[in-house]
Amino acid sequence: MPYKPILLVAGEPNSVFLEIFFKSLKLKKYESPIILIASKNILIKQMKKLKFNYNINVLDWKKPLNEKLNNEKINLINIDYNSKKTFVKISHKTNQYIEKSFEIALRLIANGISNKLINGPISKEHFLNKKFLGITEYLAHKTNAKNYAMLIYNKKLSVCPITTHLPIKLVSKNININLIVNKIKLIDSFYKKYLKIKPNIAVTGLNPHCESINKINEDTTIIKSSINLLKNKNLRVSGPYPADTIFLKNNRNKFNVIVGMYHDQVLTPIKTLFEYDAINITLGLKFIRISPDHGPNQKMMGKNLSNPLSLIRALEFLDN
Repeated sequence: MPYKPILLVAGEPNSVFLEIFFKSLKLKKYESPIILIASKNILIKQMKKLKFNYNINVLDWKKPLNEKLNNEKINLINIDYNSKKTFVKISHKTNQYIEKSFEIALRLIANGISNKLINGPISKEHFLNKKFLGITEYLAHKTNAKNYAMLIYNKKLSVCPITTHLPIKLVSKNININLIVNKIKLIDSFYKKYLKIKPNIAVTGLNPHCESINKINEDTTIIKSSINLLKNKNLRVSGPYPADTIFLKNNRNKFNVIVGMYHDQVLTPIKTLFEYDAINITLGLKFIRISPDHGPNQKMMGKNLSNPLSLIRALEFLDN
């Protein structure tokens, strides 16, 4: 096959991910071979429960893979995980299974088999166990990436939070000029390399209306200074803009990306605008990592009602 395979780590086995994976295969054909890294036991049980029927092509990841890939079947690297029930409560008991899945995927990437990784949702509470803020930080640590960023991507508008899963009270203490400048440089490089455009980037302020009653106003001392440095490097960056108005239609239509200072400042509006039509791309790694923009959604497990659009968009983005 002409394209490098897409590695797909299923992640938390007690989630809606395999359901949306089955639906993604049913609704669209992909040119790139797809390799699922998951438990064969769980895969078969969920297919039966959800009434999907796919043949499975079990692979030995330690041997050459390309000639054995077949997109008419599910190409599977089996990770041993035994569960008597199809769906159980999410807990730390799956941590070793998830860790091994990522380790195999990263080894295949290091060996040049692929440069494309999608992972299903992971429980931050149980798998990360407060060691990392999110999978973005986990993978950056695993691959020794020092400068990285989270981009929630939609072809009409994307967003990037400068800080990710931090409590609000810690945000102001963790933003600085270097952090903002480095993340916006990553965004600019990504758009030029993969999308062949020079992006127009808006930056929000930290404080309501970019105003502060404190002696130090971060919008002036940190954010505005960062923007000026980037402008001097010929990047199309402007701001800071008040976060409560930048997402109005006439404002957001002027930009490719809106950068915010904290997670919900930009993720709440982007999810309101596009719902499942967005993907989470990690910038700054030596490969492209994407996750569908949703969590395990335990309440929906087994109901066969979950929307596969975000995973479809992730596969489409890497399908070349």
